[in-house]
Amino acid sequence: MSAQHGQPAATTGVPGLRFSVRGAAAAHALAPTIALELEVERIDGGAVRSLMLAVQVRIAAPRRRHDSPTRARLRGVFGAPEQWATGSLTSLLWARPTVTVPGFERAAVVELLLPCSYDTQVAHDGYLCGVRDGTIPLELLFSGTVFFTVGGRLQAAQVPWESEAEYALPAAVWQQTMDRHFPDGRWLRLDAERLDRLAEFRARRALPSWEATVDALLQEARR
Repeated sequence: MSAQHGQPAATTGVPGLRFSVRGAAAAHALAPTIALELEVERIDGGAVRSLMLAVQVRIAAPRRRHDSPTRARLRGVFGAPEQWATGSLTSLLWARPTVTVPGFERAAVVELLLPCSYDTQVAHDGYLCGVRDGTIPLELLFSGTVFFTVGGRLQAAQVPWESEAEYALPAAVWQQTMDRHFPDGRWLRLDAERLDRLAEFRARRALPSWEATVDALLQEARR
């Protein structure tokens, strides 16, 4: 997958840095996690001793075209589709990861980890669950501290506030990540009171599983 470049950060006295995302894949982790392959380049020459980054990763939902089935799945996130043009369709904060980039001469590549879950009550999770194909537009905003040398002396400077990058995350990467951890199921979070009522209904009907319990409720609703 080709890299998608962001804006270079170049300010007098501060190394000129360019950030880009070269690709994404499911990370080898205990919990569902996507690893973005983040590349940092020094565009004005010279070495970087180290870089401590704080990253704000946002889903730029207004940049994506959503078909009718996707709009229906996203009602719980943005409201009725007819309201989207009036401002209910907004960008969503996904994560605020931090990462330390070791010293490099020209460029370095590090993993930026994004946690994933099926908690559809959280807006960004609801969006990721609702988008089944195509790509998910991401915005990455960078801040932090860059360490470098001038005349043999160690210097430190803030990463300029305008440092950013964009990336089109394939929706299939998120799906593959979730399937790796939950291959045959999806999760629905309930509060304790509703779970107790559901368990009572299951016991009263002597239903063999939670799936059978939900099926029974849906059949009653249809009647």
